[in-house]
Amino acid sequence: MSSEPASACVAPSSPQTRPSGGKLISVVSGCYNEEGNIRECYEQVKKVFADIGRYRYEHIFIDNASQDRTVAILREIAARDKNVKVIVNARNFGHIRSGYHAMLQARGDAVISLVSDLQDPPELIKEFVNKWEEGFLIVIAIKRNSEESPLFFAVRRLYYEIVSRLAETELNKNATGFGLYDRRFMDILAEIDDPYPYFRGLVSEVGFPSAKILYDQPVRKRGISSHNFYRLFDMAMLGITNHSKVPLRLATMLGFAVSIASLFVAIGYVVMKLLYWQQFSLGLAPLIAGLFFFGSVQLFFIGIVGEYIGSIHTQVLKRPHVVELERINFEPANPASSS
Repeated sequence: MSSEPASACVAPSSPQTRPSGGKLISVVSGCYNEEGNIRECYEQVKKVFADIGRYRYEHIFIDNASQDRTVAILREIAARDKNVKVIVNARNFGHIRSGYHAMLQARGDAVISLVSDLQDPPELIKEFVNKWEEGFLIVIAIKRNSEESPLFFAVRRLYYEIVSRLAETELNKNATGFGLYDRRFMDILAEIDDPYPYFRGLVSEVGFPSAKILYDQPVRKRGISSHNFYRLFDMAMLGITNHSKVPLRLATMLGFAVSIASLFVAIGYVVMKLLYWQQFSLGLAPLIAGLFFFGSVQLFFIGIVGEYIGSIHTQVLKRPHVVELERINFEPANPASSS
């Protein structure tokens, strides 16, 4: 097993040199505190490719600075199996940047994104490969149902519906990124070089014809998901700000509509006061309600504008997706290639 330290790593502008002798498929799995699932994930993927038989494969794990034994287990696996490659991040860079970086390091003719908590069934890889052989450059898994909390799944479906309606391109509803992506698509991603990408949106943005495979998402077997409310909210806003200007235009239109409504209300109050001078009392209640209403609307849309400014700020900084602490079982870097 070979390991090498690495400094700040930016995804290469061109894919790594692919080995000769048949097509290679890369499986990419992000992990954080997955000591209970990582070994079974590896074994299931290995079994799938043994059953397929006609392709070589590499399984790339990228660890987001786990606090448990995940890295130690990955070292053991990589020491026995050279098909397993490991990237260890210097710190937790978040699952969006980390997983995207690992996919750009893959050298396969096709790249499969697969989470390591076993909520993405590895057996679907066979169906991905079959569709790829039929000529599809992208094969996407779509959640038909989920064994997670019904309320949580309903909220997710509502989010996908909202983002799909707001986006300027048609997005794949209930898709998590689990799927197969041809080398042509991966080369385009390398050229885009987005520092904080919404991967599902990029799949639709590129526009390659895709095959869709429905599946029922199983419940997480072991451990606790690290996707807290803030991370889910961050991903939700990323999907909106990266692929739609509708909220900004909605703010303008709503502001115009409210101003017109306010004008009519003001005229109505003046007329009523002139007609019923003694009986009609203006009072403070309408004024207070109006102030709270306009204040809340302004704060809401200031927050929306802030999300877009934050997205621009991230793009301008152009920081690397991750800083790598170590690589295991990767071939030495080619001096002629950029990294």
